[in-house]
Amino acid sequence: MGYPDRLLSDDETIVSEFRPHWSGLLREILFVLGAFAIGVILVMIDAPSWAYVALLILLFLFVIGGVIKWITTLHVITTERVIYRAGFIAKRGKEIPLEVVNDIAFNQTIFEKLFGTGDLLIESAGTHGQSRYRDIPTPEEVQSLLYQVREDRIRDMRADGVTESRASQLEKLSNLHDEGKLSDEEFEQEKNRLLRGD
Repeated sequence: MGYPDRLLSDDETIVSEFRPHWSGLLREILFVLGAFAIGVILVMIDAPSWAYVALLILLFLFVIGGVIKWITTLHVITTERVIYRAGFIAKRGKEIPLEVVNDIAFNQTIFEKLFGTGDLLIESAGTHGQSRYRDIPTPEEVQSLLYQVREDRIRDMRADGVTESRASQLEKLSNLHDEGKLSDEEFEQEKNRLLRGD
C-alpha cells in the first residue's frame, strides 16, 4: 500500500516512494532456509509430528516480526517534504520539509555496496536535527534526488514570494539557538549559510 493521496497538500506530488531494501530481511531469509534444512532432516529421521509443529512455531516467531516491520515501513519523497512511516498497530513517523534540509550524506559498507543498499543521514535546521534512515535502496541515487527536489522546492518558494527576509530568518535562528534547539555549531553553520545567500 502506497502513501495516501489524501495526506498530501493541494499542490504536493509524490516524487518517489519505496520500502527498505530487501537485504533488511536477510536474517529472516536465513531463518527460513535454516528451517527448511531442519525440516528436511526431520523428514529423513521420521520425526514425530510435534517436532514439525515446534519448528513452524519457531519459524513464525523469528520471521513474522521482521517481515511486518519491512512491509509497514515506507519512505516517501514529495515535492515538499521527506516522509518516513513505520508500524502496523503502533505507528510512528517523521516529516522533514525540504526547505530546512541542510545536508544529505550516505554511507555504505562493502557488504551494503554489493547489495546496492546503505544508510542515509539527513541534517536539517531547527528541531529536526539529524535523521538516519537504514537499508535505503541505491542511497547515492536517493541522495542526488533529494538534493534536486530540495533545490526545486526552494526555487519555487522564491518564485512565489514565500521566502522570509534574511533578517527574519536570522532572528528565528537566534531564537532557536537561545532555546537550546540549535547547538553553537549548527547556529553558526545556518547563520553563515543565510549570510552567503545559499
